[in-house]
Amino acid sequence: MKYQQQQQPGCGGCFIILLLLMLIPGGASFLGSIFSFALTTIVLIVAILWGFSFWMRRKIVDYEQSQTESHNRFVWLLTHILVHIAKIDGVLTKEEVLTIQRFFQDSLRYNQTQMRWVKELIKEASSSNNSLESLLQEFKTSFAYEPRLILLELVYQVMYSNSHVPDNELQIARNIAKYLDISDYDQRTMEAKYRYQSQHPTGGGGGNQEAQFRTVLGVDAGAEFETIRKAYRKLSMQYHPDKVAHLGEEFKKVAEEKMKEINAAYDYFKKRQ
Repeated sequence: MKYQQQQQPGCGGCFIILLLLMLIPGGASFLGSIFSFALTTIVLIVAILWGFSFWMRRKIVDYEQSQTESHNRFVWLLTHILVHIAKIDGVLTKEEVLTIQRFFQDSLRYNQTQMRWVKELIKEASSSNNSLESLLQEFKTSFAYEPRLILLELVYQVMYSNSHVPDNELQIARNIAKYLDISDYDQRTMEAKYRYQSQHPTGGGGGNQEAQFRTVLGVDAGAEFETIRKAYRKLSMQYHPDKVAHLGEEFKKVAEEKMKEINAAYDYFKKRQ
């Protein structure tokens, strides 16, 4: 099952609301003023709720149509993969759903319309029978190496938004990297960075800062500066924002934030030369 763009909402509710409104005047004398008032109130509430739902669905469709096909497919696959990981134990809890929603809202800065879209995607994914392998296969055939790195980066972000990351979830992330042909070096560097950040949430100076920057660049303690320079150049090419600009502004910003980390780490070691 592949990503399909939302259809323009229909107006089936219009007929129901119109029918109820037509019943009110004629039935008022028979049912009494109290019942008529109650019926009018119910119709108004239904009309308001339906109108709001119709308006939001139109906004979602308009938003999807304003984005590239690559962007919509990326978000669709990302959401389905995150839900699949959350359902590893066979149950998708409310807290797991909220974790995914907070990721889009806080990390990607999604607005109300975008969040409404994401919630629909989560609902769709929660009842989907798609296997993780089929989702990854579609992702692999649709996107180059750099977007695959961004996907894995986002998967780790969501995982490490919790205080504890189960080993089985980490193993899924490793399997995702392997399936998408992400190099062992890139996967280990990414996981080491997030593990370090979760263990040292406030950062720190001195040796802690150096250790943090080493995890960002994926170099060992005592590595020569030339090794650090090569790691920096490799990461700079992989995470250049222009390589993921077609995915949408939010994912370009993810790459820009990653580049800030990489540049800060490289500048730290460069100044120590």
